[in-house]
Amino acid sequence: MQFKLKKIRSDASFREFFRLHKGKKTSIIVTAKKERFKNLIAYSTINRFLKKKGIHTPKLISQHLKQGIMEIEDFGDKTLLHYVKQSKNKLNLYKKCVDVILKIQKIKPVRKIKFGSNKYLKLNSYNIANLHKESNLFFDWYLPGVIGKKKSFKYKKIIKSELHNLYKKIFFKNQFIVHRDFHVSNIMPTNKKLGIIDTQDAILGNPMYDLVSLVDDVRIKVPSQIKNKTFQYYLGKSSFKKKQISSLKNDFDILSIQRNLKILGIFYRLFKRDNKPQYLKYLPYTWFLIELRMKNKIFKRLRMILEKAVN
Repeated sequence: MQFKLKKIRSDASFREFFRLHKGKKTSIIVTAKKERFKNLIAYSTINRFLKKKGIHTPKLISQHLKQGIMEIEDFGDKTLLHYVKQSKNKLNLYKKCVDVILKIQKIKPVRKIKFGSNKYLKLNSYNIANLHKESNLFFDWYLPGVIGKKKSFKYKKIIKSELHNLYKKIFFKNQFIVHRDFHVSNIMPTNKKLGIIDTQDAILGNPMYDLVSLVDDVRIKVPSQIKNKTFQYYLGKSSFKKKQISSLKNDFDILSIQRNLKILGIFYRLFKRDNKPQYLKYLPYTWFLIELRMKNKIFKRLRMILEKAVN
């Protein structure tokens, strides 16, 4: 049998991906030089857990953790992003994604997932401290890089204080398993199913977070009409009561702003620290999404502060 190894796409992590050709069969080789626990052990553990619950995740074929290598099932080379760009019925594709989110949310949340003989992977919760830890990337990288360290220092405390007030308003606490990066670039159509990748950052959190990741995805500009209809489809298929809808919408908007502030920080860091300037092209649309969600009246003060800070 002839073996052939070819490097394929990279992402924002420290992993590298290769397609291994074994005759007519293929698999994916994942290597991780850094953060091996998260990128290999956590990834394979959460994949296995979700697969047992009916979520289509890559099957683990073999792993060699000391060498930082893992072999997993090949879902192909086209993510759902490719199909969304080509499709005339984008809403139908987003509805199918929402169905997966709802399926994940029906899984009973667990604090620990067993791996190996007597080891456990702990799932963290999206408490206020964790929300701040993520949005702090905006203050650590984006803000000083764009407006300078002196001005950034001036506004950091004020913006963080207002974010804290908003995070305290989040109504639905950590009752659901959250993929944490559920967007069309991490979804792969395979065998008439939607395959889900990049599960290693799963956490216990708010039901809106994965919907935010899908609907307010900075990598693809989706018309507001589709965003709204996708949100309404989620509401119609979920088990939430009518009186909870306003709380869901507020949670969605707060988490969208939190996530996109984090993304501004991450993508600016990828540019500045990791020499990946290709991520800068997403920043204007990230700001568009922040401004879109700040139309909600609960963001009146935050909107005023951000306008002063970055303009």
